[in-house]
Amino acid sequence: MKPVNVGGQAVIEGVMMKNKSTYAVAVRKPDKEIIIDKKEYKSFSEKLKLFKLPIFRGMLAFVESLVIGTKILTYSAEFFEVEEENSQPSKFDKFLEKVFGDKLDSVLIGFSVVLAMVLAIGLFVVLPLGISQLLKNLLPYPSLINLVDGVVRVIIFLVYLKIISLMKDIQRVFQYHGAEHKSINCLEHEEELTVENIKKHSRLHKRCGTNFLLIVVLMSILVLMIIDVRTFWLRLAVRLLCLPLIAGLSYEVIKWLGRSDSWIARLVSKPGLWLQNLTTREPDDSQIEVAIAALKGVLNTDEEDHKVCAE
Repeated sequence: MKPVNVGGQAVIEGVMMKNKSTYAVAVRKPDKEIIIDKKEYKSFSEKLKLFKLPIFRGMLAFVESLVIGTKILTYSAEFFEVEEENSQPSKFDKFLEKVFGDKLDSVLIGFSVVLAMVLAIGLFVVLPLGISQLLKNLLPYPSLINLVDGVVRVIIFLVYLKIISLMKDIQRVFQYHGAEHKSINCLEHEEELTVENIKKHSRLHKRCGTNFLLIVVLMSILVLMIIDVRTFWLRLAVRLLCLPLIAGLSYEVIKWLGRSDSWIARLVSKPGLWLQNLTTREPDDSQIEVAIAALKGVLNTDEEDHKVCAE
């Protein structure tokens, strides 16, 4: 098996695939047509070389993935919005268009990213911190507060994934998530990108975003156990300041897992692969077709040539 520099993300009734300089979103519209939106992408690291260095590149990749992820989710959702006939923009919509003009979409995406980060910090940082702080008088050793904080964070993360996995619409997204993984696995095995070939591959992958998020949660336990502060506000400040470092370290682990097939890498990958049984579902043929369309969109191949080799 040969690793390739391609990653992806499931969206609403579609799949996004991304290599170093291009990403393509394939969405199956309500009329069953597959539409592909292909764009060139230039990372901020091309402007500031600091973000090409280990740790720093992970910090940037985390933010850029949030921005691209929000953008493509918004794009895919547009095909399934139900609008009332002869609906007119509200006064607030007109106000926003007047203030921001052509930049309105970028502003809304930026706002969505910030809002998502605030909600994530509230759920996975502030809530576990508050629970561990309430339990501090029951713990025999002050250092156990940070351990309890981390354990609570893991529990919240797992419960969150379990709850959303029960939603019907999310289950469809998880099927596309499985199609994304299976098609990339097929590519890495240097096989022809056909539905039949892709179906036989695993829907699990070591470089999955689910694996990355789990590593972030576990890495936060290791990092924050080292920094021992007692008051709630100092502990909150330390956690917020350490988030970029934790994301950067976790990114390096994911890159290593993608390159290595050693027994250590396989062992480290086990929890994330197990968790992907929750965040992926077996796709049907039509969903695999969408993943193929997205994958071909970022590869230098002929439209008629289904044979794709990793480079």
